[in-house]
Amino acid sequence: MTVTNLRAAPPADMTRLFLVRHGSTEANERLPFVLQGCELNGPLTETGQRQAANLARGLRDFDIHAIYSSPLLRARQTAAAVAEGRKLEVIPVQDLRECSVGKWEGMAWDVIKSTQREAHDHFFADPVNTPHPGGESYRDVLNRAATSINDILAKHLGQNVVIVAHNMVNRVYLAEHVGIELKHARKLRQANCCINLLHHRAGKTELVSLNSVLHLDEISML
Repeated sequence: MTVTNLRAAPPADMTRLFLVRHGSTEANERLPFVLQGCELNGPLTETGQRQAANLARGLRDFDIHAIYSSPLLRARQTAAAVAEGRKLEVIPVQDLRECSVGKWEGMAWDVIKSTQREAHDHFFADPVNTPHPGGESYRDVLNRAATSINDILAKHLGQNVVIVAHNMVNRVYLAEHVGIELKHARKLRQANCCINLLHHRAGKTELVSLNSVLHLDEISML
């Protein structure tokens, strides 16, 4: 068995990735919650700001070498909390943006189901290949996000890296590493400001921990 010191820099041939979901937003806190894709670009709420501060404290003892983020405001604000006090700039990456949910942006699932039942059922029958109306499918998101994440992993061997992304971006990327089919990615829980720990070595990426929230005082139930 190989013992790895998580507090130290990883071996020279490994990248350690902290894959994070952004903090809570107004859309996350609505009851019922509404879909928040890449079209809505609101800030963190007070709860989200506290979550981001707790995330930063949770990562305080790790020597972080680079911080990447979706360009959306909620992700950039979360990443900025991690970067504060470090000599690092947050690097925005366009392909880490949240899934485009198109015409369903800002709508609750129960409203979508009751008013657009055919489109709702068609999407859920095959979300991998069927896009949200006017938006993206799971495969669309995976194709762009995985390429960017994998490029980052290959670039930072021997280093610890933080990526702040989104609910669906994380879910579709993690599905393969959890061992489930992409169509079931929605079942993977990603709490606001959770941490997923992954190790990348020799072209392979291993999931170490999923949806860790032990650094948080409060979590959203979405």
